[in-house]
Amino acid sequence: MASPPPPRLTGSTAMTASSNDARPEGPAGHRPAAATPVGRRSAGRNGWAQPQTPGTRSKRVQHRLTAPQATRTNAIHPGAWWLWALGLGTAASRTTNPLLLALLIGVAGYVVAARRTEAPWAHSYAAFVKLALAVLLIRLAFAVILGSPIPGTHTLLTLPELPLPAWAEGIRIGGRVTAEGLTFALYDGLKLATLLICVGAANALANPARLLKSLPGALYEAGVAVVVALTFAPNLIADVQRLRAARRLRGRPDKGLRGLLQVGLPVLEGALERSVALAAAMDARGYGRTADVPPTVRRTTTALTLGGLVGVCAGTYGLLTAEGGSYGLPVLLAGLAAALAGLWLGGRRSLRTRYRPDAWGVRAWLVAASGAAVATLLILYASHAPSNSAALHPGVVPLTAPTLPLWPAAAILLGLLPAFIAPAPEHTRPKSAHPEHTRPKNTRKEPS
Repeated sequence: MASPPPPRLTGSTAMTASSNDARPEGPAGHRPAAATPVGRRSAGRNGWAQPQTPGTRSKRVQHRLTAPQATRTNAIHPGAWWLWALGLGTAASRTTNPLLLALLIGVAGYVVAARRTEAPWAHSYAAFVKLALAVLLIRLAFAVILGSPIPGTHTLLTLPELPLPAWAEGIRIGGRVTAEGLTFALYDGLKLATLLICVGAANALANPARLLKSLPGALYEAGVAVVVALTFAPNLIADVQRLRAARRLRGRPDKGLRGLLQVGLPVLEGALERSVALAAAMDARGYGRTADVPPTVRRTTTALTLGGLVGVCAGTYGLLTAEGGSYGLPVLLAGLAAALAGLWLGGRRSLRTRYRPDAWGVRAWLVAASGAAVATLLILYASHAPSNSAALHPGVVPLTAPTLPLWPAAAILLGLLPAFIAPAPEHTRPKSAHPEHTRPKNTRKEPS
């Protein structure tokens, strides 16, 4: 009886069988084990498994932990950036320790450098840093010229003192300049400079147009005025840089008093042109029109908004004073509820819609929470013990070197979280090191 013919192999089975037949036999007549293809994730160019090395695994883990590239859909909400910056600013207002203030400046600068885009408003951070330096120098100059109320024994120099009339008693020009007074002025000016840098970080990271779109309807008109005021400085800086570059290309001076005067007029002309264009655009879009709302609703909205603001002020005053500890928090919460209700009712008068509203995602919550955590931890640290308050506010009489408290420094480092979780702009995102995205070079020689 004839045996049935062997089954016919097709597709990948035939390729595997042919490759097995082509291998030489071993010493005992056995062929070596055939390589088995694996999934697409670990497969190489020819469909077979690639060797897994520790370096490859670490690169894959790093690729998964890297923040995604910033797009229109996953960009951080501008309100989250402002809450983060306000948290850093609140922390700066609670201390005069120059080491902590310098750490706050470093945190804000690192986040801006890591997550700043190429938008026009993103280039205003350098201007805020220069403004902060100018404020610091002016504060030190006032301490040298007008003196300081801080008594000191370490005299650095003595300036000629101008005699003043009797009605200007308490004010002096010139006189002794002490190390204690100059150090106090340095601490005070550095705190104000840190606040300006935090505001500059929010201006460089948050999109003002998207922030305006996220405001409630009742605050839309006031928000337009605020956004126009916030974008005035970045646009002015961009105009100055553009005009100075054009003058340099033409071989004309762009520095000094003459260059400033010749650049100032075109800058003012550009500002007026933008104002006229903005007014025409707002008029074409129906800015300022309101819906027909019954008088009762308008009166209720006004009463709730004003009453809520008064309640917020009274509750805040109660929390700040020792006598109002019992009623401060309930009055503050009631005022907030009334103000929010008034804003909700006032939004019914606004005839506008939101196209593709910005979503407040998990990353936005983390960014806002990092700034709030910095402010909260520094406030709790200062209220925990009197010695902690002394670490946040180093004394100048007697003159001692400031120390770096560890717990506030660790709390400030929480502000670096947005630099690692926020979507990375395209110009700051490194090239992918994932092995799947790298095509191996073809080293096979072509037949001659």
